[in-house]
Amino acid sequence: MGIEIERKFLPASDDWRSLGEAVLVRQGYLTSDPLRTVRVRIYGGEGFLTIKSKSEGASRGEWEYPIPLQDASELLDRLCERPLVEKYRRRIAHAGFTWEVDEFLGDNAGLVVAEIELPSEDAAFERPDWIGQEVTGDKRYYNSNLIRSPYSTWTQPR
Repeated sequence: MGIEIERKFLPASDDWRSLGEAVLVRQGYLTSDPLRTVRVRIYGGEGFLTIKSKSEGASRGEWEYPIPLQDASELLDRLCERPLVEKYRRRIAHAGFTWEVDEFLGDNAGLVVAEIELPSEDAAFERPDWIGQEVTGDKRYYNSNLIRSPYSTWTQPR
């Protein structure tokens, strides 16, 4: 079983915009059940199927498989829950780790989330100057929840 240990943050500034190349990501969910998600993604011209278990802290089970691009496109167009999640992702190396910064589009436009994957929940890491508030435990920021409750509908302070 694969384990994903991921922490999420909001950026404190726009300094990340000059780092990394923006790559379009198009993804959808065959199921967005909180106990398990099955995601289809097209990223960088490649298709992927990802299965994730319920989060336990910053950890959860994760299994990801490459699938033919045509299959990924058909699954997104025909079977995935609506709306799809579309975003630009930048991968930014910093102090031995890779940060992934997602700038969301569509109903989630205006939302930017930075994530870091860690080898353990207590792993030490250096935050870039442009990293701000941690939102790891806030379920609103889960991509699978953004289809039911898009950023444009949030009424609480952002």
